[in-house]
Amino acid sequence: MLLASAVVVWEWLNEHGRWRPYSPAVSHHIEAVVRAGPRAGGSVVLGQVDSRLAPYIIDLQSMNQFRQDTGTLRPVRRNYYDPSSAPGKGVVWEWENDNGSWTPYDMEVGITIQHAYEKQHPWIDLTSIGFSYVIDFSTMGQINRQTQRQRRVRRRLDLIYPMVTGTLPKAQSWPASPASAASPAAPPCSCPQCVLVMSIKAAVADGGTGLLQPPAARKNMPPPGAVKLPPQPGPGAKPLDSTGTVRGPVKTVPSQAIRRQASSTPAGVTAGSPASPPGTNGKTGRVALATLNRTNLQRLAIAQSRVLIASGVPTVPVKNLNGSSPVNPALAGITGILMSAAGLPVCLTRPPKLVLHPPPVSKSEIKSIPGVSNTSRKTTKKQAKKGKTPEEVLKKYLQKVRHPPDEDCTICMERLTAPSGYKGLQPTVKPDLVGRLSRCGHIYHIYCLVAMYNNGNKDGSLQCPTCKTIYGVKTGTQPPGKMEYHLIPHSLPGHPDCKTIRIIYSIPPGIQGPEHPNPGKSFSARGFPRHCYLPDSEKGRKVLKLLLVAWDRRLIFAIGTSSTTGESDTVVWNEVHHKTEFGSNLTGHGYPDANYLDNVLAELAAQGISEDSTAQEKD
Repeated sequence: MLLASAVVVWEWLNEHGRWRPYSPAVSHHIEAVVRAGPRAGGSVVLGQVDSRLAPYIIDLQSMNQFRQDTGTLRPVRRNYYDPSSAPGKGVVWEWENDNGSWTPYDMEVGITIQHAYEKQHPWIDLTSIGFSYVIDFSTMGQINRQTQRQRRVRRRLDLIYPMVTGTLPKAQSWPASPASAASPAAPPCSCPQCVLVMSIKAAVADGGTGLLQPPAARKNMPPPGAVKLPPQPGPGAKPLDSTGTVRGPVKTVPSQAIRRQASSTPAGVTAGSPASPPGTNGKTGRVALATLNRTNLQRLAIAQSRVLIASGVPTVPVKNLNGSSPVNPALAGITGILMSAAGLPVCLTRPPKLVLHPPPVSKSEIKSIPGVSNTSRKTTKKQAKKGKTPEEVLKKYLQKVRHPPDEDCTICMERLTAPSGYKGLQPTVKPDLVGRLSRCGHIYHIYCLVAMYNNGNKDGSLQCPTCKTIYGVKTGTQPPGKMEYHLIPHSLPGHPDCKTIRIIYSIPPGIQGPEHPNPGKSFSARGFPRHCYLPDSEKGRKVLKLLLVAWDRRLIFAIGTSSTTGESDTVVWNEVHHKTEFGSNLTGHGYPDANYLDNVLAELAAQGISEDSTAQEKD
């Protein structure tokens, strides 16, 4: 599209399908490499500008971010925004996470917040862009519409993102322009990663397949301009399936197949002109490779690797190299990326496998948990206690202040010596009355506290908006369902000396009640039954008992907008993390995780659930 000017923001795709922005400094660094063209090498070492990103390298040919120590690849993109928006002014909006550090919002969200801020709106509801949050500019807080949980937000100034002008395509490839390729060569970077990249690319550009293949194998290699396809199936073979796996016995010997392939390549397979000499640089071969769709590329790569392995030709693994040197993973990963882009054979080692569930368990192997009664709990919809007005409920937690201090009420941001500035529904209390919460001592307009209570779950509890101290018993809006729990005879990674507690949550879809975001509207329940796992240790059983209290208080789930799919009016987790991977930790929701049990105990405590709560439930 044609724009007079725009700001460029480089972004990466996270595991939830959200595009997350790199910082302005990192975007400037990437943009400088893009504008330098091929003379810069086509790879960006992010650790050169931000030490926290030392393991990461961006390959501009494939538009992927590569992590050297794990081999993880994530897509990246070069996105454009209006220069008058937040990134064009150097404005960054961030929210405070559970660790006390600050996390930037997605660029789309930050731009929306900044626009409302510039219009001097008192608040902005993010529901329209798929997030169940309200940003209150008077308190600089983020409020969860379902749970009423508040987090601090902040607005800070940073570098302005890089600016571009002229005609900008939706997806710009590398190099950025033909002119950049003709630019004079700049002195190359001397860091180990860049030296490695340039040496490999030089070998590929020179047709240096000898760098990667032994002399015996070099005889059977096709000209550099040719793209190799897997051998044709013999009479007893079945075609490749969608994953590139040969189904059924193949009578053709792989070593014979590769020799036949080299000596009798079909005319349509040769990427270059039939008259092209063997010494050509193979650029046309890369063009032909680019014409293959994703499925055919997968078939080509997998089948080619299988043939090379069977014929004894050495290949380059992308990860799992032995040794402690940080150069080894970088060597394997960058070599794999560059060889794949050049159409050369690459053998990928198998990535770690996601293990969501344990091996099959018979009914006789499932046991009850010692010290925990029953093996299941059900919840039904609870009604708020009747007969007590909000004023009567709050009276238990407040002490009237006759001479309030000359400071702000952090709910309405008016002085405590002046009447409340809240303009919502009219509580039956005077707007100038002030009260102190009995345990934490924070002072507010009673009028504001009543209004806040009316906007919540109205369950007889109150949570201090400043320090989060809970008064009474906090309950949630979890829809009806069932929680099952028992022992299975398998161990979790990191807990080899104990069995495993398996929890199964089952919640059916239904109709939202008056306490939910959209009363009378149906809600979905995706992914149920959900299986979760705890080690059968002393601390694991403690966590289970507190999770049972949270379940009874309807605090495990809520109805809201899924952060993974963006679907609204669906059952979502309610800020108490669970482990849903049994034998791996690829998504961060599995084991081993040495800090998980302590973290979940802290999350439960933030919901007002501790060891004292189990005694209260018995009473």
